[in-house]
Amino acid sequence: MGNCCSDVAGGQTAVGGTGVNQGNQPNAPNEAVDAFLKSRGYQGLYSQIELSLSATSLRDRDVLSKSDPMAVLYSKEKDGSLKELTRTEVVLNSLNPKWITKYTMAYYFETVQNLVFRVYDIDTQFHNQDVKMLKLEEQDFLGEGSCTLAQIVTKSDRSLTMDLVCGEQFSGQAHARKFGKLTIFAEESISSKTTVELKLRCSELESKDLFSKSDPFLVVSKTTESGIVVPICKTEVMKNDHSPTWKPVFLKIQQIGSKENPLIIECYDFNSNGKHSLIGKIQKSLLDLEKLHSAGTGANLFIPTAMGPKQENKVLKSQLFVESYSEKIQYTFLDYLAFGYELNFMVAIDFTASNGNPRLPDSLHYIDPSGRPNAYQRAILDVGEVLQFYDSDKRFPAWGFGARPIDGPVSHCFNLNGSSTYCEVEGIQGIMMAYISALHNVSLAGPTLFGPVITSAAHIASQSLTNNERKYFVLLIITKNL
Repeated sequence: MGNCCSDVAGGQTAVGGTGVNQGNQPNAPNEAVDAFLKSRGYQGLYSQIELSLSATSLRDRDVLSKSDPMAVLYSKEKDGSLKELTRTEVVLNSLNPKWITKYTMAYYFETVQNLVFRVYDIDTQFHNQDVKMLKLEEQDFLGEGSCTLAQIVTKSDRSLTMDLVCGEQFSGQAHARKFGKLTIFAEESISSKTTVELKLRCSELESKDLFSKSDPFLVVSKTTESGIVVPICKTEVMKNDHSPTWKPVFLKIQQIGSKENPLIIECYDFNSNGKHSLIGKIQKSLLDLEKLHSAGTGANLFIPTAMGPKQENKVLKSQLFVESYSEKIQYTFLDYLAFGYELNFMVAIDFTASNGNPRLPDSLHYIDPSGRPNAYQRAILDVGEVLQFYDSDKRFPAWGFGARPIDGPVSHCFNLNGSSTYCEVEGIQGIMMAYISALHNVSLAGPTLFGPVITSAAHIASQSLTNNERKYFVLLIITKNL
């Protein structure tokens, strides 16, 4: 199973893993998908992003010199509160600062990550203080800007320039005024995207069991600068096999450091009690393993016979072979955005009678006078607010199904905007408005059929493919649980 171990009881113990149970935490990562991606050499569901900040035309709040600006970065939580992430250094006497301080954060495609940037002029008396100790309320506020991380990374150059404003919250003015511009540049923090795929096998392994053959598996480890051995991947267990060939494992150059760094490959005999027996080991770099594959030869395993300064190794008949060796670049989601790819959002809503009378509070289509969104509106917002940043024109096809338009038969695919010629609406709010309008202009009916809306969505996608457009289409079908 590549990087992952197929035997939970033994494989995790082999590398000291115990597995962390995160339960059903709402913000917990999707471990199954993450593990699947990592087992095939992909980084996972996120990318590390380094943010750089600069500003132009800031306000001058000093009398005898220019402002001494510092930027503060916050994340905006779901409840509207701000969480401070970092502060830049103070740039002296500059209205066009380029701050050196960077901030590295994880970018999650599936999450709307709201950011707030505030710029302050630091008073001269505080210049010798650590920026972390500064009381912001004692400094002159120069302006703020806000955006989502997705708005930055979807730009072709991953750079976003925004106006700094100083609204009534800070100045008592009724309307926000512009006070210079702030530019945020995002760069993916990956030193190497190269992944090596290895298929390993051994021959003539020694038996560690009395009445059967060994059950071997491999553990691949690296040695840190401090001399600590850290496991980085392992194979599955092969039952009763002295000449096993394992499924491929994937190693990222980034996690190893370089192809020249030595790796320790250990072969163990699996035991259900977790006390696995060392059959043999070998130390080779990726460069060495590549040469073994090219030559088609094996390398002998050894086993330590003495410990300490005069460690001795016994060379075994057992050999390690590299059946296949290949290197490839693993592109990230951000790479596809940089290449000009887009995600196009489409939505289809269930208007069948099984949802209940929209005029009654127990209906899934009930529009609450208090403004609280119903289940359909929440689904549109939760998905649409994520995907909208990856669609350049923000025109979204929207359909309904399972309803009877006024003076017409039941339709299993009708345009949510009421038009007979086009299905697109403007933005997420356009979907919300069209949805509410449709509720007043159709009668809920049935049955529940998805086919027509899928056909309509596929037609739009096929036209894009014919035109060689770099687009992926996401169709969200929202329906009542059957």
